[in-house]
Amino acid sequence: MEAYLDNSATTQCYEEVKNIMVEALTKDYGNPSSMHLKGVDAEKYVKESKSIFAKLLKVDEKEIFFTSGGTESNNLALIGVVKANKRKGKHLITTSVEHPSILNTMKYLEEYEECEVTYLPTDAFGVVDYEALKAAIRPDTILVSTMYVNNEIGAVNDVNKISSIIKAANPDTIYHVDAIQAFGKYKIFPKKSGIDLLSISGHKIHGPKGIGVIYIKDKLKIKPIIFGGEQQKGMRSGTENVPGIAGIGMAAKLIYDNFDEKIQKLYELKEYFVSELTKLDKVSLNGHIGMDSAPHIVSASFEGVRSEVLLHSLEDKGIYVSAGSACASNKPSISDTLKAINLKKELLDSTIRFSFSTQTTKEELEYCVSVLQELLPVLRRYVRK
Repeated sequence: MEAYLDNSATTQCYEEVKNIMVEALTKDYGNPSSMHLKGVDAEKYVKESKSIFAKLLKVDEKEIFFTSGGTESNNLALIGVVKANKRKGKHLITTSVEHPSILNTMKYLEEYEECEVTYLPTDAFGVVDYEALKAAIRPDTILVSTMYVNNEIGAVNDVNKISSIIKAANPDTIYHVDAIQAFGKYKIFPKKSGIDLLSISGHKIHGPKGIGVIYIKDKLKIKPIIFGGEQQKGMRSGTENVPGIAGIGMAAKLIYDNFDEKIQKLYELKEYFVSELTKLDKVSLNGHIGMDSAPHIVSASFEGVRSEVLLHSLEDKGIYVSAGSACASNKPSISDTLKAINLKKELLDSTIRFSFSTQTTKEELEYCVSVLQELLPVLRRYVRK
């Protein structure tokens, strides 16, 4: 049997996504900037996808832009805002548990744009310290960037509360949300929540890799970071990835069909899996594990077993998981998130992330639990002293 439990790293494309991408690649393959019929046919996919995202987010179509993925969306949000708002200030705020596409961009801005960055702590469950945020905002704070859902332990930040704190302290401060792990798991309405910028990735929602979305509030001061033929109103130049855009639009549409039932199923799977993991010897869970956590992520630490060893032992049995996050590289390293929540030192290198999708079955989880019951005693015999 095979159990794919690494859906926070990437998901399997929906069949409908594959079909519309093939159509855009082989039938309507024109350049959407071309004035002839083939170009017009290709442009229809771009317009339809914009319409889908605008309706789901309850924003205007002109506020939706397509990128090469979540990393580019995050880079555009941070670098674009800094370049456009230098006269207002150079103070930025983020958290200590962000995705590398945020943290490494912040480091770049510190080094090359002379920005000052405040890195907020979290509580023991990975949720941002709201009081620390309130204290950190200054007159020269031009941007706050936080993730909605942590990609490693499933911690959920209250973006409505964060926005209200920001706008009360400094109405001019821009709020960016990395919603890459949240879109498709939560109903997100940027205008209602006071979000100015929002990042989305295709391959986390059963869409293709290499395509992303960024919502940019109308009239927000932001500059492009890619220059060329002035596509997408000059905000993101380059010939549009029509098959990718068609695919991410279809994926977004499908993932929100029967949304409540899908999320209920995910929480039921999580509840079952958590209850079974807690029965295992020397296994502890990280972050919140109930409805106050993301429905698709479970982080567990296995005392006495190195995560990389357990990952490959599970792989040998056809079970695919992640040692922390697969979003940085395939090189193992100690997680900033696990350090931020003050996980015991001996567990930092003994933690596995299991992540589900609506295609995950209870049978897969049952199989994973049975294999863990078999493997853990064996692997612990060979622990390094």
